[in-house]
Order: sequence, then structure tokens, then C-alpha cells
Amino acid sequence: MDNVIWKCENLTMKYGKRQVLNNVSFQLERGKIIGLLGPNGSGKTTLIKLSNGLLTPKKGNIIIDGHKVGLETKKIVSYLPERSYLDNSLKIYQIVDLFQDFYEDFDVNKAYNMLKDLKINPEDRLKSMSKGTKEKVQLILVMSREAKLYMLDEPIGGVDPAARDYILRTIISNYNPDASVIISTHLISDIEQVLDDVVFIKEGEVMLHKPVDEIREEDGKSVDELFREVFRC
Repeated sequence: MDNVIWKCENLTMKYGKRQVLNNVSFQLERGKIIGLLGPNGSGKTTLIKLSNGLLTPKKGNIIIDGHKVGLETKKIVSYLPERSYLDNSLKIYQIVDLFQDFYEDFDVNKAYNMLKDLKINPEDRLKSMSKGTKEKVQLILVMSREAKLYMLDEPIGGVDPAARDYILRTIISNYNPDASVIISTHLISDIEQVLDDVVFIKEGEVMLHKPVDEIREEDGKSVDELFREVFRC
């Protein structure tokens, strides 16, 4: 089996005249937690949307588990968007039922166990919940799939610091160990301890792609320190 789960080849994307991704090529291995890191506007969310078929590149391809982005990749990618897409009028158990019907790899018992851990009542309606709790519900749904690739766009951006550790533990303990997880974020110090590899992206170009252990051993820095050096922030 090919050890590459995701790769892009000469990927270019524009919004009007503004170039968001500039001839980007790199690949990611199975069984890794990868940080897709960069400042706002660097192209992270665009790259994730392209990987989920929500945008079409101007040039180049994305290949996921040997397939170009399309119906086959939707079956193997579990995607957490930056903004909620769930129906606010539904109760949580109704949303769980929808996911169970829609995704063959959805583990309903795992979903209810995580809801219980976070003391979220399945009988409550989504519209009655805070923004942070809604984001926790959405993460639970995404992580309850036995996917080959999880793509999480700012999974801890809208929750309080006390909940971030739990969410990171949820990600680590509930994803398929043969799969990979791509986490897009600007909160480097909060997620650094869970990452295997990092990709730094700036103005639509990959500045660095390296294992975290090599950064610490060869550069003598934390990921957060190197990020601040590269991006001067």
C-alpha cells in the first residue's frame, strides 16, 4: 500500500486576480498528525476546501488515497469546516441520526460517548448552545467517522482554553490510527505537542515541510519559535 495519503501537484488557485496558491506541490504520509500552519490569508482554508471539492483549482491536482478529489474521496475524508454547517433547529440526536444515515463509517456509539464526556445533552437543540459548544458537537461528529483522512480547519479557534486540551485529546484518541489528521490553525503553541509533521504556508507557497522532531533536534527550537521566526510575528 502506498504510504502517501494526500498529495497536491502544481496546485494553483486564484480569486479573481488575487493568487491564493502558487504552484504548490507536496505530499503527506499515513498515520501522521500534521499541522497546516500559517497566518490568516496564507491559503490554508483554500487548500482544505480544494481537498473537499468545495473549490476547483485553476491548475494542478489533489490526489487522496490514489483518487482525484470527487465522490470517492468524500467517502474517506472527514472534514471539519471553519464555520458550522449544521441545522440549528435540530436536536443533537437528530443530527447524529443524519450522520449515521449519510456515512457508512460513522460510529454512533463513539459519538454518544464523546457527547457524554462533554456533558452535552442529545435532547438539546443546537440553537440553544453557545458557539463553543456547537463547535464541540461538530468536532465530535467529524471524529466519530472511521475515515482515512481527517481535515480540521481551526478546530480549537472558537473554544475556551480550558476545553482545548480535551478537544486535542479527543482528536488523538478517536481518529483511526492508520489514518492521518490535518489540523489547520494559527494557535501553534496549543497544538504543537500533538503534531508529527508541520507544513508552513505563506502567501500561497510552502515555506517549510518537516517533522516536528527534526525541528527540535536540528533547529533547536519549538515549532512555535520557528513559526515566529519564519513569519516574523
